[in-house]
Order: sequence, then C-alpha cells, then structure tokens
Amino acid sequence: MNFKFILNTALAFAFAGTLHAQAPVEIKGALNTSYPKQVKLFKVVEGKTVEIANASPQKKKFGFLFYPEYEGIYVVGTGNELSPNDNHLFYFKGGEQLDITLSDTSYTLNGKLNSKENIVLKQWKDLTNPLYQKAINFMKVQSTFMDYFPQQESIVAKSKTFLNGKATGNPKFDKQIKDIMQLDLISYATNFINTPRSAHPSLDEYSDFYSTIKAYEISKTTHKVYNYPYGLRTLTALISINMRQDKKAYKPAAEGLALFASYVPNDTLKGDLVLENLARYKSYDDFKAITNQFGKYIVTKSQQEKENSLLSPLLTYKPGTDGLQFAYADKDGKQVSFASLKGKVVLVDVWATWCGPCRAEFPHLKQLEKDMEGQPVQIVSISTDADKDKEKWLKMIKDEGLGGMQLYAGQSNEFSKYYKVNTIPRFLVFDKNGKIVNVDAPRPSNPKLKELLLAEAAK
Repeated sequence: MNFKFILNTALAFAFAGTLHAQAPVEIKGALNTSYPKQVKLFKVVEGKTVEIANASPQKKKFGFLFYPEYEGIYVVGTGNELSPNDNHLFYFKGGEQLDITLSDTSYTLNGKLNSKENIVLKQWKDLTNPLYQKAINFMKVQSTFMDYFPQQESIVAKSKTFLNGKATGNPKFDKQIKDIMQLDLISYATNFINTPRSAHPSLDEYSDFYSTIKAYEISKTTHKVYNYPYGLRTLTALISINMRQDKKAYKPAAEGLALFASYVPNDTLKGDLVLENLARYKSYDDFKAITNQFGKYIVTKSQQEKENSLLSPLLTYKPGTDGLQFAYADKDGKQVSFASLKGKVVLVDVWATWCGPCRAEFPHLKQLEKDMEGQPVQIVSISTDADKDKEKWLKMIKDEGLGGMQLYAGQSNEFSKYYKVNTIPRFLVFDKNGKIVNVDAPRPSNPKLKELLLAEAAK
C-alpha cells in the first residue's frame, strides 16, 4: 500500500537525543469521522496523558514514527489530554507496526502486522465499548442507569474470563492488561454516576459492581494509577463514589482535603490529591494554609515542580513571606539546603560564568564578604551555567578566589523559575527565619546593599 506519513512533530523527536528503544514504532492510519480532526499521540506520565506529537490528516491519512520512552500504554486519538473521549489505548515497546482506522465511536485494526498486545487491547475495547459509549461518550449516547447497570454487570461478568487463552508471550503486558481492565471498568462506572443524566440512581439502586470498587484497593502503591492514562482522574472519581457510599459529605478547604485524602493509603498519591486541590486556589494565603498542613505529602521532584508552578502566579514576593526551600550541591558536591541557613541573613547572588555584569560585581562581592565578617550573614552564589560549563564554573571559582557559599543549580532551575530571574546578576535577601526581605536587592557595588544586610543582621 502506498502511504505517505504525516509525521509533524513525531519525526522531530524520533531521532533526537538518547533513544530508549531499539526500534521505532510505526503508526499509520485513516480517519473515518464525521468531520476532520487532528490526530494526537500521547504518553502516560504519572496517571495523566501528555501529548507528544500530532498529525493533521491529508486525504484522511495520518502517521507517526517514534521511539517509545518506555514499554507500556500510549494513547492515540482525536481527543485531548484531560479526558478519554475519542482516545484509545495501545501498547508499545519498540518495533511495532500499528495500522488503524479511527471512527466517531471506536477504531479498527487493519492488516496482519499489528502486535498481539494491541490485538488483545482491541478485543477488550470491543467488549467494553458499550460502556465506554454510555459512560464516557455520554453527550452523544443518551443512557440512564436502568439500561446501563444491567449491561455493566453483564460485561463485568464476562471480564472475569476475558483473558482465557489470550496470553501474548509478553509477561509485562499480560500483567498490565489486568490493571488496565480493572481501571477501565472503574473509569466507566464512576464516570457514569458523576455525569449528567435524565435520571440518577439512589445508593440502594447502585448495581453490585459498585460495592466491589474501592479507592483504597487501587492506591496502595502508585503503580496502577500512574501507569493508567487517566489514573488520577479515575482515582478522584472513585473517591467521590466511595464517600457517597459512606455517606460522607463534602467539606470545604483543609477539612475536605483531609477527608478526601483519607481514602488513599499511599503518601505519594496523597500528594497528587493535594496538588489537584491546590490548583483551585487564587490567593497566596489560602494556598499556604493548605501546604502548611499537607505539604509533607509533596515529596517527589515532579510534585515539587508542580507546586511551584501553581504557587508562582500567586506570589507577590511581599516581605515577610516564606522563601523557596531550595537545595543545591556546592563546589565539592555536598547538598546545601536553604533550611540549613536558618538563623542567618542570607544574600543570594544568581549568576553565570558567561555574564559580564556578574563578573563586574566580583570585587564588590568580595569586599562585602569581608565587611560582613562577624555578622550573622551568609552569602550564597547560585550558578545558572549549563551542564557543559560546569567545569568552567569550578575553574572560575578557583581562579577568581570567589568566597561565600558556591552552589550549582544549572540552566533551567527551580530557583530562577520561582523568582522569575530573567536577567542576571540578581541579588535576593532573606531574613534569619528564611522569609523574604527583598527579591530584587541592590547589587554589591551599591552601598545600600551593605546597609540592608547590616540592618537585618541587627534584628
């Protein structure tokens, strides 16, 4: 078959950087929908989908060529990152050829080169598509619990024997498909209850399946939730169902979050629920009230980055507000945290070796350091040099005899993003309790910086 690939951004990342698979995945397809749509390719990142490529069909044909970052589930469809509407699950490890036709309601596999894993996923899709249409695609397919519940119970019963005789020879997939099936059924069941209907069931009218699905069971570890494209969405939906079953009323602010998180045993997933909650806040004080109580669950690097991205638009950098709790390695490779500097006034100097104005401040910075001897003041220089210039940074520290505390943050670092450091050098002053004094302080060449540090040191 003569086929022209519309690779778009897929081609760009297929051959860039470190390749994670030995062979690329080749996807070609046709679009048989009621109106033209862009086709997208998504990866799964910690229970959510992230778009990695898109294709604008030409003559209803589209294609992708890419190296998968991991072995597991990817998503192809005409929907968006937030919802399973018009999106479909496929399994790639590298070397697969997928040939599909997308329609308004599902997809078909074409030819004989599709992998065993994707054939099993298609068979599962065919079995559960009636639930998908009524629960997920509900704006197009009208349904009430009176017709949905019996169909759900029938398909749940069939799912118990669905995998009989369907071993693919890939033990990783054969294990993961069980989680996909479980999460799919929960996703459909919860979405059906939580979306608008012409008639809604009472708790007594819930079908038997609802008594078997518990947020606690799918969130003992991050594994199931993080590997499912709509894992966090499904978990939060299930918690709301479980709360209803337990006759627990929704409560506002911290009290409500504590109740919601109590249904999840895994602390990392609790952190994700906290972040979902934090996204609603529009004021710094309300945001901090939540993080003061639940911030202990925000522990992974991606969670901390998400917290900072949510907090950044709310920041006024008002004196007296908490400074960012950063930690970077010093010139000897030892981690130094902002918290460890408590009890001292901290002057942070953000700089880079390539920055002429930064180097121009060296003599003044050295003099300032001498002037601060005996004072509870710590000067911290944070390098924003690229990784390739790290040795140059170390050499400059030695050649220029730079004192203070020399830390390396790198080019794209949390500190610079948090304080919106767009130009360097940039000097920031924090009090003895780690609270902001001035995030755009005078340079060492300006006598006012010395005055500011001495005034804070005297407090």
